[in-house]
Amino acid sequence: MAAVKSMNKLYGVCVHAARRTAGLKASRLLQHRAFRVGAVQRQQPFDSSLEKPQFPGASAEFVDHLEFIQPNVISGIPVYRVMDRQGNIIDPSQDPQLSKEQVLNFYQKMTLLNTMDRILYESQRQGRISFYMTNYGEEGTHIGSAAALDPEDIVFGQYREAGVLMYRGFPLDMFMAQCYANVDDLGKGRQMPVHYGSKDLNFVTISSPLATQIPQAAGAAYALKRENMNRAVICYFGEGAASEGDAHAGFNFSATLECPIIFFCRNNGYAISTPTNEQYRGDGIAARGPGYGMLSIRVDGNDVFAVYNATKEARRRAVAENQPFLIEAMTYRIGHHSTSDDSSAYRSVDEVNYWDKQDHPISRLRHYMTARNWWSEDDEKSWRKQSRKTVMEAFERAEKRLKPNIELMFTDVYKEMTPNLNKQRDAMWRHMKQYKEHYPIELFDKEPISQ
Repeated sequence: MAAVKSMNKLYGVCVHAARRTAGLKASRLLQHRAFRVGAVQRQQPFDSSLEKPQFPGASAEFVDHLEFIQPNVISGIPVYRVMDRQGNIIDPSQDPQLSKEQVLNFYQKMTLLNTMDRILYESQRQGRISFYMTNYGEEGTHIGSAAALDPEDIVFGQYREAGVLMYRGFPLDMFMAQCYANVDDLGKGRQMPVHYGSKDLNFVTISSPLATQIPQAAGAAYALKRENMNRAVICYFGEGAASEGDAHAGFNFSATLECPIIFFCRNNGYAISTPTNEQYRGDGIAARGPGYGMLSIRVDGNDVFAVYNATKEARRRAVAENQPFLIEAMTYRIGHHSTSDDSSAYRSVDEVNYWDKQDHPISRLRHYMTARNWWSEDDEKSWRKQSRKTVMEAFERAEKRLKPNIELMFTDVYKEMTPNLNKQRDAMWRHMKQYKEHYPIELFDKEPISQ
């Protein structure tokens, strides 16, 4: 009898424990679901007595007349700006009130980027590097947005955001090392030029396929949200990349998962040779934001202060409210798409000259500084000479460095070399020895590789 009572008591304890465990699991599941579908929980309670649409997929009213929504339902999203083309502040309340030192830093970074572009572009034309992409005309979008971010925020670039990395402190020597694919290159010579990256500066390495960074950035932002890190992600892309399916996926995931991310579109007028009037029929890229449930703004990308203000506010709210923002920066690509492109085949010299001479972000900021006696013609000449000298010195150092060890082609995929990789490596060395006159291996580093 005592044994039976003991068994009953043990059974009761087990049942209680099982119920408690089940209750905890259910509670955790509900918490998990609440985290994932917070937006659904905010829907109004269902009331069948109301004569209004109850469909879960949209918030709307019934109408009794047939009418298609016109694409120009909004007459055109306005372009936010702070300065006019002569560098005058239009509305003092929008002046970011940056110090002289900050503004000078903006200007020097923009002009240093411009100088680096000119030297590396000519380097490619002389056959010293294989490829290059300039940033002419878009310097304001880089520096204005980079200055508004926290250094811990994660950057996903497309391929024309070198100024963002420069503002974060990426040295000229490392820009040169990457373009020359020498032994100092963080990517070990495996990427084509302008595919920069820096783990220390939270700048994800550029990849060539268009728009792949957009859903990746959405995933990174979701991870930051789950970790409650008070960090944001910024994802740069062009208006051409916005036509890719990856853009839709990234926008939709970010909105439905409520991610702290800034989508920054550089609308520079051309996707290689495709002008915007052949790229889309709607009102640019900012107009797409509301369709995904994203707050959106269109800014003058040649106004570094407008870019700064918009990015700073978007970053603040993205972190505080866990929601995505879309910024469309209207600018103009003054240079060719790349050294593989000749833009004179699809646009006029007069068109390019207008943006270069009349509405350039560098000249606009210079007007602003000159009006405050922060910059003079002597300062300009001195800085241009100094910056060119600095870039040329980095250029010359990079050109003299060895190429990375050839065997680095086979590392960093697996922890240990696999049999098939060993076989490929041996075949490569046999080939190079047989045709050694075609392979100047003396130009490559020979330091042993640590596995």
